[in-house]
Order: sequence, then C-alpha cells, then structure tokens
Amino acid sequence: MTVFTGSTEIQILLWAIILGLVQLMLATTMATRELGTKWNASPRDAPTPPVSTVTGRMLRAFANFKETFVFFAVAVLVVTVLGKHSATSALGAQLYFWARLAYVPVYAAGIPVLRSLIWLVSLAGIVMVLVAALA
Repeated sequence: MTVFTGSTEIQILLWAIILGLVQLMLATTMATRELGTKWNASPRDAPTPPVSTVTGRMLRAFANFKETFVFFAVAVLVVTVLGKHSATSALGAQLYFWARLAYVPVYAAGIPVLRSLIWLVSLAGIVMVLVAALA
C-alpha cells in the first residue's frame, strides 16, 4: 500500500504540507522554550521579547515558507484541475520541495548567499509548475 496516491505534483504537495507542519512545530517549540508557556498562551498584545539567533532564524524560515507555499499549492492544484501534468510540472514540484527542505538548515546555520540561491531554486520550481499549467 502506498502512502500517497495521485500525481507526482500532488504527492509533493502533501510532503510540502508535512514540511510546513514540521517547521511550525520546530519554530514554535524553540520559541516557547525560550519565552515560556505563559507567553505562548498569552494574547501577545505586547511586542515579542527577543529570542536567540537560531530561534529567530527558524521563525523567519517558517514565515518565508508560508509566503511561498500558497503560490506552490495553488499552482499544483491548477495543474491538477486542468490535467496539465508534465515532466516540467513534476520537476518543478520536486525542485520546490527539496529546495524548501534544504532552506531550513542553511538558514539556521546563517549561510546568507546559499540561502538566497536555494530560495531562488524553490521559486524556479513554482514557475515551472505555472509554465506547465499555462502550456
């Protein structure tokens, strides 16, 4: 029995959701360890106290994931609804996922230029899915 069925793009979309959830749990767990459960359960009306460098990077990496994920998800759904799956859309989805996966440790390590290049690869993956949808 396979875990996921459907096109490569849909399978990658499901894995990207899992990646996003892992990033959410990682970033928020790190922040809660530093700021405490009282802060986590609060309405956070006051400015958030400073966190460590790595925790801040993890929070920002997750925020960046959320900024790109919506475009990726919609592109995959459009390709699926239109029945325009292709080698280009499959490769684009894979590039997006693997780049987003690589982005997390590279951002956590504070490697600026490589982080930006990885982000560009993920963006190129989204564009490839869109190109397939428009073909």
